[in-house]
Amino acid sequence: MKGILILAGITLWVWFFPFPALSEDEYEFDLSEIENEIEKKPYNLEGFFELKPVLFGLDRDSAFYKVKFYDKDEGSTLEQYNSGLRLEGSYHKGIAGVFFRADSRLWYGYEGWDGETTLLEGYLALKPDPGFALEVGKKVLLWGKGYAFNTVNFVSRHRDPDDPTEPIEGYYLAAADWIKSFGGPLQTLAFTPVILPVTKSINDQFGEPDHINFAAKLYGLLWDTDIDLLFFTGKSRTTRYGVDFARNITSNFAVHGEFAWLPGFDKKSIDSQGNLHTEKSDLMKYLFGIRYLTTNDMTFIVEYYHNGAGLDQNDANNFYGVVDRAYDTYLATGNSAGLDRAAQLSQRSLATAKPMRDYLYFRASWNEPFDILYFTPAVFSIINLNDQSLSITPELWYNPITNLQLRLRGAFLLGGNDTEFGEKQNDYKVELRARYYFD
Repeated sequence: MKGILILAGITLWVWFFPFPALSEDEYEFDLSEIENEIEKKPYNLEGFFELKPVLFGLDRDSAFYKVKFYDKDEGSTLEQYNSGLRLEGSYHKGIAGVFFRADSRLWYGYEGWDGETTLLEGYLALKPDPGFALEVGKKVLLWGKGYAFNTVNFVSRHRDPDDPTEPIEGYYLAAADWIKSFGGPLQTLAFTPVILPVTKSINDQFGEPDHINFAAKLYGLLWDTDIDLLFFTGKSRTTRYGVDFARNITSNFAVHGEFAWLPGFDKKSIDSQGNLHTEKSDLMKYLFGIRYLTTNDMTFIVEYYHNGAGLDQNDANNFYGVVDRAYDTYLATGNSAGLDRAAQLSQRSLATAKPMRDYLYFRASWNEPFDILYFTPAVFSIINLNDQSLSITPELWYNPITNLQLRLRGAFLLGGNDTEFGEKQNDYKVELRARYYFD
């Protein structure tokens, strides 16, 4: 298996190496041939090859560096070389269609070569009527209006706030859609029921196994406002309720929001000795955001996110204290049991992308500034409002030739001791991502 992965990585390098010598003319095609096709092809296959070298600047005094590298000396920087292949395709015949999206990744880091292949989505869709559809298989249901964060994604995984437009892995489920249009203030009404089973081999990361869970979403376009009412119940996770909305105030200014109510949620906390406790609690999660487009094509996105299920500052401080004491013990005695226990504790309480209570997200991007074609600079920041630490990430997007997309970004983490971003294992990260798209 490792040999196959290494061969795949070498193949990707060969694909990308000739790029500087190619001209844009080599990718041209005759549109008239497509327009003259008698019948549209029932199938589609597309994707991209990717290369992404990454440089990490390590913070050797941080809690997460001590947990991960206490018995290693990796120096002040760390490199990782990533390659990948994404394939997605579909086939339609009559009322039926199938769709899939899959990622294969190969990387080389301080631990050597490794790789994985993940089916992100793969499902069968039936549409016997324009107002009804049924989908069965592995699928992502994009519930919610948030850009970087999401509170009502009851049947999907969380997006990565540092890269929220990237597709995520779905769950195996069955979902239906009934859609009806009207002529009054209520222009559209749609109902989406969902069945999501959890066993030891199917959706095992969702929650408690050996249960069948149910969810539903009622959508309405009412007075030009998108509104969703959402519901989840089952024994794999606790029951939860949600509502979201999105509305264009003007042609260039929009607002959106989400609210989730989680009664009887198993809320986690960490005491000063590093013990993880859970207690039943009624929680709220919510967000509010705006999007603004200027006349010179600059886009601003601001989003406030409150996670009632997150850790508070005392919980985080208790974790950092546990790590410091365990690291001192390791230096004095060579006993790493405390650090191993801290690593397990972090996986159970701090493994989510943004594990604490309150965050502010800001993004600004400028499409083709100063008439520089196919070029978009951007910057975004995520601020932990509880401890005032933050990350700042400038990035540059450029499409130098047809089907080739380049992205250069650098993430800089700022914060003092006992803060979320100050205790990350990295001070900064610089990456270059090159994607070649094909169809």
